[in-house]
Amino acid sequence: MAFLKFNKNELVNLAYSLKREIICANKTGAYCNTSIVTCNTRRYHGLLAVTLDRFGGDRFLLLSALDESLIIGGKQFNLGIHCYGDIYEPRGHKYVVDFAEDPAPNITYQVGEVTFRKSLILAPDKDQLLVKYELLRAPGPVTLLVKPFLAFRNVHDLTHQNDQANTAFNEIPGGVSFRMYPNFPDLNLQLSDSKAEWKYIPCWNNNVTYSDEYRRGFDCREDLFTPGVFSLKLAKNGSVVLSASITEANPAGLKRQFNGYLEKLPEVSGYHDQLVRCADWLITKHNGVAMINAGLSWLKTGLLRETLLSLPGMTLHGLQNPALFEEILDNLIAAEQGRLTMRTTQVEAPLYMAITLQQYIDWGADPAKVWAKYGNTIKMILESYLPGCRKEIAMHPSGLLWAQMDGVALSWMNAYVNGRAVTERAGYQIETNSFWYNAICFALDMEAKYGNKRSAFIKKWTPIRDMVKANFAPTFWDDNAGRLADYVDANGRNMDVRPNQLAAIWVKYSPLEEDIYPLVLRAIDTELVTSRGIRSLSPRDSKYKGVYEGSQIERDLAYHQGCNHPFLLAPYIEMSFRVKGPSFWKRAEWLVEGFWADLSKHGVGAFSEIYDGDPPHEPHGTISSALSTSALLTVYSLLEKYKEA
Repeated sequence: MAFLKFNKNELVNLAYSLKREIICANKTGAYCNTSIVTCNTRRYHGLLAVTLDRFGGDRFLLLSALDESLIIGGKQFNLGIHCYGDIYEPRGHKYVVDFAEDPAPNITYQVGEVTFRKSLILAPDKDQLLVKYELLRAPGPVTLLVKPFLAFRNVHDLTHQNDQANTAFNEIPGGVSFRMYPNFPDLNLQLSDSKAEWKYIPCWNNNVTYSDEYRRGFDCREDLFTPGVFSLKLAKNGSVVLSASITEANPAGLKRQFNGYLEKLPEVSGYHDQLVRCADWLITKHNGVAMINAGLSWLKTGLLRETLLSLPGMTLHGLQNPALFEEILDNLIAAEQGRLTMRTTQVEAPLYMAITLQQYIDWGADPAKVWAKYGNTIKMILESYLPGCRKEIAMHPSGLLWAQMDGVALSWMNAYVNGRAVTERAGYQIETNSFWYNAICFALDMEAKYGNKRSAFIKKWTPIRDMVKANFAPTFWDDNAGRLADYVDANGRNMDVRPNQLAAIWVKYSPLEEDIYPLVLRAIDTELVTSRGIRSLSPRDSKYKGVYEGSQIERDLAYHQGCNHPFLLAPYIEMSFRVKGPSFWKRAEWLVEGFWADLSKHGVGAFSEIYDGDPPHEPHGTISSALSTSALLTVYSLLEKYKEA
């Protein structure tokens, strides 16, 4: 039985099915993303989007859709579905009777006595989509028509009918190829059936509308080119495989190729398997360079903060691959020298490098080897926060870090509305200074154990560590509130109840005394913890926005002003186990159960970026998030660790 399934009643209900998305990705950086009834609702949706170095490494959508039709007894039944304005045509979803991922996405259609199934596989190591069509039941032969919809555009943009488009085709073995614009690769469409016929019927399909973009207030209409249609006969129990690729395939080997990929897909029998599968999809090796994609299908690959936060959970707790951990980290350090040591608007991110390495050591890495390889990087990062090095942040005489650039949000809470930061948080940020103290202590401890005990580094940084420790609690702790400030500026402590205070007690080297830990946890427990992660702001705050809906402005106002962020669950649950012991296990289990229940929402089988702060905590944001996936893998390991106790 498939791990993820939908029944006919769910599938024919567009209000339900259009909100559930198929997502597949591979190592080249390609993806396939559409709704479970194959009606595209986002500009990012399409059957084959590929990463193109010739255009700066962005992703480009080549094949938007394939519309299938069955000719039965002289009548044509269209299985495709598109939205034009507010009209859906054709309405092929009415024939859908089953959707499953076991493990490849497959959709089953019922037209009278005919049962027809199509299955999708994205090749793991090349820019190629394989679609298998099977006639499972029929009283006689059926004619299959397949019509491609071509886009040839950046996934963030939309395309429109124009005179510059090359609408011609070239014949290739088993099919045809297209190149609508210069410098693009060819899109090769080929079929395993040598008797298939191609009919050239060029047409622009105007006003294709993406309902999700319309709902969010974005430009939502485009024109897609349909060059013609493939036609072939299918007998009962017969099948054919279509390949869409930027390189020519061998048509005679397409069925064997599809079956080979299918056999190698790992079996998914539970939630941990699905987490590991998602982690693997979010790690690319484009041109042999291993990197983490922050989120499918529209976030970027190789982002500094997202990579450092998600790397241990995905590669260690998920894939159990320390070599991959170091490979990705090495690539990140090589690519992000500027942000690590000179300038970044996410001022806490470089300091997180120490935490990432601490987690690697805790997982089982040799600390001496870790310090020998990465010690100089940590030292360079620390030096860059001293006065005169960075414009956006620097150490004050108190030893604490002051971050300020007028109008710029210098932290992970970096949403903007009309060019203005929603949460600027200028001043002493609590999480940044917690990571700062932890990184200094980590470097001093590692240098003393595995470096030069008499080094100038230890002599220079020991008094800085002591200054930070002496000034941290007096700066951030508020006796009247019984909790920590979120940040401190020229006006004093900002006492917004946010999850950033968690960092001060979670870091391995905390600048606070242990008797404060339960008080900080209590503040987070009382106002921020939900069944779908940790709220970014207390609902008691007048700025709180509990639902991530509406216009771009409304959503940006909610993103860090109430939305739940699942990635915060990992440090919260780890800290709760430290303070409360194994008795916290049942509570921890409850905190992640909701994510398993939501696997059939938003991205099917994927873990969403954010959730509403208000019940029922609906998922939003990128449909497959590296941060969420990594956090849940880390929590799964914590649950296993404390389960016996």
